[in-house]
Amino acid sequence: MKIKEIQKGLINKKFSSVEITDFFLKKIKEEDKKISSFLSVYKKESLKQAEKADKKIFQKENTPLTGIPLSIKDNILVKRMRCTCASKMMENYVSPYDADVVKKLKKESSVILGKTNLDEFSMGGSTEKSAFFVTKNPHDLSRIPGGSSGGSAASVAANFCCFSLGSDTGGSIREPASFCGVVGLKPTHKAVSQYGLIPLASSFDQIGPITKTVEDAEIVFNSIKSVNCKNSSFSKLTIGLPEECFGENLDKKISEKIEEVVKKISKKNIKIKKISLPNNKYSLAAYHVIMEAEAFTNMGRYDGLRYGYHDLKAKNTEDSYFKNRKNGLGYEVKRRILFGAHVISHNNYEKYYNKALKAKQLIKNDFFEAFKDVDLIITPTSPIFPMKIGERDKDPLSMYFTEIFTDIANLAGLPAISIPLKKINNLPAGIQLIGNHFQENLIFLVGKKIEKIIED
Repeated sequence: MKIKEIQKGLINKKFSSVEITDFFLKKIKEEDKKISSFLSVYKKESLKQAEKADKKIFQKENTPLTGIPLSIKDNILVKRMRCTCASKMMENYVSPYDADVVKKLKKESSVILGKTNLDEFSMGGSTEKSAFFVTKNPHDLSRIPGGSSGGSAASVAANFCCFSLGSDTGGSIREPASFCGVVGLKPTHKAVSQYGLIPLASSFDQIGPITKTVEDAEIVFNSIKSVNCKNSSFSKLTIGLPEECFGENLDKKISEKIEEVVKKISKKNIKIKKISLPNNKYSLAAYHVIMEAEAFTNMGRYDGLRYGYHDLKAKNTEDSYFKNRKNGLGYEVKRRILFGAHVISHNNYEKYYNKALKAKQLIKNDFFEAFKDVDLIITPTSPIFPMKIGERDKDPLSMYFTEIFTDIANLAGLPAISIPLKKINNLPAGIQLIGNHFQENLIFLVGKKIEKIIED
């Protein structure tokens, strides 16, 4: 059921929030053993929240998300709940405060069922890099759900909740949404507050919703946003297709499916125009240099001396520092810390980091020019289908390649949404819609039309 349908059922007393919360809790207990989307579930707390929501509905004080059960990625702080970042370093950390987005949802009396699995400290694109367990794709248990918000996407795809909150640094909401056949929105940078999100790369990080429909994404976004976005309507609309995003790197079956959708869009009084984003070829390298430099800086606080994993066998403070990081952090996290340290070192700052910042500006300029001629841009979400678990474990570069169409929106700070295509050979894939800054309303308007075209 869509959020509006559930809300209508709650208002008309067809069921209560307690009943639907209990339904989801039982479903998680019975079925999540095979998917492993949740790191923690809070049964007593969520049922209390549901009771509070039912009272609010009875008193006619409800808002669009009152009584609606959700999951939250385990790098977003919820007061008195563990926030592990799927890392042994943070395994027993309990948050002393709520993230801004959580405050907003609690004010609406939404029901938080629990926290979902992710790649450790959001460093990964498959949810195989969690320190605790691998999350599986609900459509095919032998495949990855994408990452790093793989647990969030899987929890929505498996119908364990109505929606989830994830975080997106280079595609970490949209890629798992594509792989799991659900909708994922990365808002304009800073359109949703980052306060209470444990950072990976602060200039790219963005909290956003993972939902079953575009309309649901719109409802959640409007509840958690921190700014007012531009009003949108259209009589004439032009959508751009970047030639750089439809080349040989894209799986032929995904390309064909998107072409079918684009042809149908062109019959709906929408003009399709081929455009160029010439500096797109630098995006993956620029993104990783900047992201891992920022990750290195952000990870400095995790030494196990103030909080987090602490090795009790250490001989002294220096020994403790090295053992805490060695045993408390996973391989991928340590690899990115080292890479980040390398690119911002005295000898390499100009050669790598400063050059990456210049490439970022070129990419932003490409979008600035493109949006003079088009209103929105369509690309694939991912160039491939979800991979088999462990398939690319030894080749991190091939895993990073899945971000090639999503990281450009983070580099430019633009809003982007992934909408599921019809399954191809029983596997999910997604089409991505990118808008100009604070054009979320136009993305929702057109996204709902595209969603209907795909369904028809």
